[in-house]
This record gives sequence, C-alpha cells and structure tokens, in this order.
Amino acid sequence: MEKNLIGRRNFMKSTLAGFGGFFFLSAIDKQPDEKWVDVQGKKRVFRTLGKTGLKLPVINMGVMNSDNPNLIRTALDSGIVLLDTAHAYMQGRNEETIGGVIKGRPRDSYMIGSKVSLPQDRMTGRYIEGATEAEFLKKLDLSLKRLGIDHVDILYHHNVSLRESASYEPVLNAMTKAKKAGKFRFAGITTHTNEPEVIHAAVDAKFYDVVLTAYNYQQQHVAEVRDAIARAAQAGMGVVGMKAIRGGFRLTPSVRSASAALKWVLQDPNVHTIVPGFTTYDQLETDLSVMEDIRLNDAEKKELAWDASLPGLYCQGCRECLGQCAARLPIPDLMRAYMYVYDYRNLGMARDLVVSLGLPIRVCGEGCTLCPVKCSVGFNIREKIRDIVRIREIPPEFMA
Repeated sequence: MEKNLIGRRNFMKSTLAGFGGFFFLSAIDKQPDEKWVDVQGKKRVFRTLGKTGLKLPVINMGVMNSDNPNLIRTALDSGIVLLDTAHAYMQGRNEETIGGVIKGRPRDSYMIGSKVSLPQDRMTGRYIEGATEAEFLKKLDLSLKRLGIDHVDILYHHNVSLRESASYEPVLNAMTKAKKAGKFRFAGITTHTNEPEVIHAAVDAKFYDVVLTAYNYQQQHVAEVRDAIARAAQAGMGVVGMKAIRGGFRLTPSVRSASAALKWVLQDPNVHTIVPGFTTYDQLETDLSVMEDIRLNDAEKKELAWDASLPGLYCQGCRECLGQCAARLPIPDLMRAYMYVYDYRNLGMARDLVVSLGLPIRVCGEGCTLCPVKCSVGFNIREKIRDIVRIREIPPEFMA
C-alpha cells in the first residue's frame, strides 16, 4: 500500500511527465478528424464522434447542475448541439427541464445523451439485487417521457467501474431490446473510476459505440487513461470527455483557468468532444471561446503545470481507501458528495447522495480519533467526512 501513495511533489512530477504527449499535437502521430463550422458568423471546431458519424462541436453541455431553461436555450442557439443528462440527475427534474427547452425544436437540430444506472454495492461496485433488465427499461421509458421524445441519440450504461460490469448481461439485453425498438441510436458506457479497465472492457465487448470518461490533467493514472482512450478511438468508438475541470466548472483553488483545462483535454485528438457542466452565462462564454480556438498558449501551459501540483477537491476514485476504513464507510461516494457541495455548489445532489448511503448515526466519532485511512492525494479523510455528513441535518425543502 505504502508504495502506491504519492506525495505532492511526486504527484506533480508524475503528472507533468504526461504533459509532453498532450500539450502539442505534433507530439501525437494521429491528427484529429475536425473541421471548422460557421455558427452565427463565428467559426467553431467540430469533430466526428467515431464511427457514429455524428458531427459535434468540441464542447457540448453537461446539464447535470443546470435548472435554467434559458441558459440551455442560449447554449443551443450559440452552437452547442449535444445536451448530456441522466435519469437520476435532480431526481428527474433535469430531463424535464431539457424536455421543456427542446419542445417544438426540430429533432435534427439537437442531440440528447442520457444515462441509466442500476443498483450497485457501494463498496465493490458490483451489481446487486434490483439490477435487472426490466428496471433498466423502466427507467429508460420514464426518461423518454420526461424529455418528451421517442428516442435519445446516445444511451449510456452509466457509472461502470469494473470490467465485469461492462458486459453485465441484464443491461446489454435491455439495451439491445431498446435499440431494436428505436429508443436510442448509439450505445454508450460511462466511467468515473478505474477508467482504463472499463474502457478496455468496453472495446473488448464490441457492443458500445461511445465511451464517456473522466479525463483531466490531475489524474494520477492519466497516461493509462490516455492509452485506453487511444485504443477505443482506434476501434472506432466515439470518445466523450468529462470532469475536464477536475469535477466541475466552478473553479477550485487549484484550477485557475477553466479554458486551459478544457483545451488540455482537446489536445488529445482521440477525444471527440467534452461535456463540461456549466451553470452561468459567463461559463458558457468561456466554453464558446474554447470552441473557437483550442490551442494552448504559453501562459496557459504554465498555469496547468502549477495547478497540477495542488490536490484541490478532486477525488481520484482509486478506491484504495475502502480497505483501510474500520467502519467500511463508502469513502469515494462521500468524497463525491463533498465535491458536489464545494465545487459544484449543488447541495441537493450532495444531500441525496449522502442520505442514500445509509450511514450510521455517528460517523467518524470519538472512537476514530486516529483515522487509519491514507488518501493517495493527501486528503484528510476524517475531516472531510465529518464535514459532509452534516448535510443530512438540512431539511430537503431548503435544498430547492
């Protein structure tokens, strides 16, 4: 265990070691399949989403944290094409908001990517009772009803963290039936944890058309993520990046330039688009400016090099902490809730997640003064958990 832990200096060194292959397109043999598209008199960079043939701007909208229909309308009117949502976002209200925005718009003027997840064991990531074909199809039908459309463009098998889960038969059977019924066009898979293993499994499954993966310059295993992405793209899969800004658009103390973080991901020609979750018009403008010019300048490169040395709020999802906690707490989920509060500023989502974990009344109490958990990026786990579990005390009506 000890040799897997790296300090801040080594973290910076390992991260910077990967920069050379990402900063300069000339350092990568493959050139991106991209073109310039005129949108309201401005040139936007578009790439092709693998063998799907879908032409998309290099940045689209992750709608997860946005409940502002006017912002979503403005995004679509400004050249964004793909809206990324999920069955569970905002307990369904996210899809309902999108449904109101797209109502009356020509169906070929926008694309929708949505996600369905099934119950998993919080500690192992394996599917549990209730993770059935029927449940998957039930959730998909409800999502389509909320959106007010008869199909989504990309349907994702959501939140996969294990190789075996990528080929989970009930999900593949459900998606096969839904595809035959015309309820989606392209099959996708998403991964936030153990991404290289899941991406390779998705390629091997020969079932998926698109992979949506966490990918940013702060990942300890970024070189492995890059290699897996390259293999997926070579196999013809569309590659969509998320968590480019370390988990959210709201800048953490260790992310000084959102545009630089977005551009860093787009230096990889195997990434076809990214879906940052923006919630303000200023953030939308940042995205639009990157769509016009994805090149990193020298100042941005220096900022990224410095930012890479700071741990910030981003949990690596390595899951090394799970075996160390005597109380067997679902630490990665708690760290995700912490990020929802302090990065996304989405208290409702954080509370929903924490409550769903079924935690004991007392967490990290007097008996755990000497916490044995050693975080791979140096988080004070006990301190963060004690902070985030307080959100259970806030009545849900105050979260609106």
